[in-house]
Amino acid sequence: MKIIIVGNGKVGYAIACEMAKENHDIVMVDSAAAALHRADTTLDIMCVEGNGASISVLIEAGARQADLVVAVTDKDETNLVCCLIAKKLGARHTIARVRNPEYRRDANTLKQEIGLDMVINPDLSAAREIARILSFPTAFSVEPFARGRIDMIGFQVADTDALVGRSLSSMGVPRIANVLICAAEHSGELLIPDGSFVPAAGDKLYIVGTKPELLKLLQSIGRTRQRIKTVSVLGGSRTAVYLAWELARIGMKVRIVEISREKCVHLAAQLPQAMIIEGDGTDSNLIDGENIFQTDAFVSLTDRDEENLLMAINAQRKGVGKVIAKMTRPNYMDMVQDMGIDTIISPKDITAGQINRYVRALANSEGSGVESLYRMLDGTVEALEFTAAAGGAVLDTPLKDLRLRRGVLIAAIARGNEIIIPGGMTCLRAGDHVVVVSRAAGLNTLDDILAQSAV
Repeated sequence: MKIIIVGNGKVGYAIACEMAKENHDIVMVDSAAAALHRADTTLDIMCVEGNGASISVLIEAGARQADLVVAVTDKDETNLVCCLIAKKLGARHTIARVRNPEYRRDANTLKQEIGLDMVINPDLSAAREIARILSFPTAFSVEPFARGRIDMIGFQVADTDALVGRSLSSMGVPRIANVLICAAEHSGELLIPDGSFVPAAGDKLYIVGTKPELLKLLQSIGRTRQRIKTVSVLGGSRTAVYLAWELARIGMKVRIVEISREKCVHLAAQLPQAMIIEGDGTDSNLIDGENIFQTDAFVSLTDRDEENLLMAINAQRKGVGKVIAKMTRPNYMDMVQDMGIDTIISPKDITAGQINRYVRALANSEGSGVESLYRMLDGTVEALEFTAAAGGAVLDTPLKDLRLRRGVLIAAIARGNEIIIPGGMTCLRAGDHVVVVSRAAGLNTLDDILAQSAV
């Protein structure tokens, strides 16, 4: 596919990296030569210098023949104008990044009037992911599939967990709960475990199932269910505003610390149910005086990664049960993991994943399309949701008789109101929502899970 990305900031570069892995024809547009230099020297893409909202620049970039134009500059209005012009020039599909909360209620109108195919909001997406994790605090990640009926959680094994040192088959996980342990990081090795797998303390496990069944498994291994009622948020960013709205909807109380008086006034008007505290959130006197760390969870959402990291470490040391930090720089990720902070949110990576899912669906004009896509374990393993189409090669055959590609696992099936953790005799049917975990990149259809000789 021919894809034009307008805006080579952190989000644009992350999207370009994802798309380059998929071997698409990528053109990057940015008005700053310095911003383009990094992409030009590190990625196999074409770069065009200029204003992405200019007709001549978009024509030069190839908008008339583009399958997709993605506008992700730091200005919402520029992104909207860019997509409007690109569509008029002949681009088949357009996606705009729109961050301003005032545009949130206009998303559907923007799609209809401007011809946008998708509106992405990294701040809102990050807020929703944080809210999901806070509703499932044992996990460091929670990814929904089948419109929220199936969850995939990631959690780190503690030395007190009952599964440490025992093989999955000896534990009899299916008897305990209707879930599937579908991926693991063990001693630096990334694998899709079978019944002989023996978890150890420090392993990262990913489990698929419904929320009640996942909770049942976690309780069986000794994880008591924590219910988060109060959350402290550092930084009055757009993400914080969206997060406060999301948490209020599920009954959590929020306090936000923001150093800017002007922002505090704005936050108070937007968030009447939240407590807004004006002050420096890194000041120990304010932290103690306002009981910032006397809450069930702490979320650090400033625009500075260093501050988010330091305050997350501080909150963890003070005994806050659940700590989440926003990070934008990939070179900090290893450091964060070494310091024991289990949950990191990266809005740019969330957005890149959304775009990648959309592109895969576009690239697949026939058969079963990718409904959801989630990358885990440093991107080496993918969890994908497909809708099984009539006539597919994988239908109506027991799974034990299918010759699957190496490193592929069918993890869960949503069939009507029924959620199925499949066994060897399970057959896929047309209309099923199928969650597949794979170490093989580039699955575009459900039939792609078959070994090539079996297709």
